[in-house]
Amino acid sequence: MNLPAIIKVTFAVVVWGASFIATKIALREVAPMTIIWIRFGIGVAILAAFAAARRELALPSFRELGYFALLGFIGITFHQWLQANGLVTAQATTAAWIITTTPVFIAILGWLMLNERLGWSRVGGIVLATIGVLLVVSHGDVRALTNGHFGARGDFLVLLSSPNWAIFSVVSRRGLKKYPATQMMLSVMALGWLFTTPFFFAEKCFNEIDQLTFSGWMSIAFLGVFCSGLAYIFWYDALKSITASQVGVFLYLEPLVAAVAAAFLLDEKILATSLAGGALILVGVWIVNRVTADKSSND
Repeated sequence: MNLPAIIKVTFAVVVWGASFIATKIALREVAPMTIIWIRFGIGVAILAAFAAARRELALPSFRELGYFALLGFIGITFHQWLQANGLVTAQATTAAWIITTTPVFIAILGWLMLNERLGWSRVGGIVLATIGVLLVVSHGDVRALTNGHFGARGDFLVLLSSPNWAIFSVVSRRGLKKYPATQMMLSVMALGWLFTTPFFFAEKCFNEIDQLTFSGWMSIAFLGVFCSGLAYIFWYDALKSITASQVGVFLYLEPLVAAVAAAFLLDEKILATSLAGGALILVGVWIVNRVTADKSSND
């Protein structure tokens, strides 16, 4: 396997795993919209610099503007609103485990929208992942599972972000076949960031900026430079050198990174039930991805 690609994809996954912790730290000082607006303002600047250096800096055509605007709203504005607001009450570790279910929702969308067959193997993987999510969210409390009173409000917002990202991923496929990844991501992120701007000013979030301490600024800078800027670039660079299925395997590291970092930086306990639920999620997602990869190789 290509060593530079391995290094890049590992970097991306590690910083994405740490993003949950950085967001939780920043949320101690400012509102979710303040974090989103500053974070993606920084991310747009980083992506623009790389796109210019690679001579991929170009404005989208008027015909494609609506398409990129839709992606920007789904993948940046709404997605980050769900996650940032979810992390107000959700634990960073719980959120990271939940996010790994995205491939499951992509498989379900393919069945609902594209008439793709699920098959018993994929259904089994979906069931395992679902049980895993229930264990993680309920922290293994069986009584809470039976009476329906389990999980924080934030857990459900984060869970909603998984099918939302699945929709974004499916809708993005057409554009990634046509445009360089850096150029497309810059257009999508810039439009998504612009959509957050009216909310940023309407909620007078600018009044919170002077409340940020050094720790808060470092957390948001980490999110902007590394998570919204460099990680996306390195992820798509890796996709040019190795297959999507090979790159996707590295995503299994993300919740593990989040769990370890949250234990050290946020004093979140690593529960046996969370690890068991996380293992079920990863096995279920692996089954869904494996069957999808096998189907693609046979087509």
